[in-house]
Amino acid sequence: MITARLWKFGNDINTDLMLPGSVMAKPEADQARAVFAANRPGWIDEMKRGDAIVAGRNFGMGSNRPASRSLRNIGVGFLLAESINGLFFRNSVNFGFLALECPGCSTAFEEGDTAQLDLDRWTVHNSRNGMSLKLQPIPDRLLTLMRGGGLYPVLEAGGYIAPRGNNPPL
Repeated sequence: MITARLWKFGNDINTDLMLPGSVMAKPEADQARAVFAANRPGWIDEMKRGDAIVAGRNFGMGSNRPASRSLRNIGVGFLLAESINGLFFRNSVNFGFLALECPGCSTAFEEGDTAQLDLDRWTVHNSRNGMSLKLQPIPDRLLTLMRGGGLYPVLEAGGYIAPRGNNPPL
């Protein structure tokens, strides 16, 4: 069970809002400071590690930039969205960010609510109003990558590739 305070976002949240082009070539720490600065100024200072995001349709639309890595790096515990853009979802798998589709989540939760995520039962529960919703299950192999830190850490842990050590990310 994963419990988190929620931050609410709307429909069609673009990857440019999570990882603006102006910081793409900067170190990941600088990139983190820019997450949602354009549409939620100061949010990065209000959210706490382990907090989660609930959103509407088409979360992560836009380019194939690694915006899910930025969310993981700042400590967002998970994402619940009505629907997730395919490129963003694939990057979430690769970078070890737990991103899940949950029909009805944008109306069942308000900002500040507490969500209890149960991946064994593929459900999420709202502590405030008592509502429970079904998550769209994802294949075990993808969930393993998301929960294991992403593609490279899982391959390293399994002995399939040599550890990268202090080498910069690819």
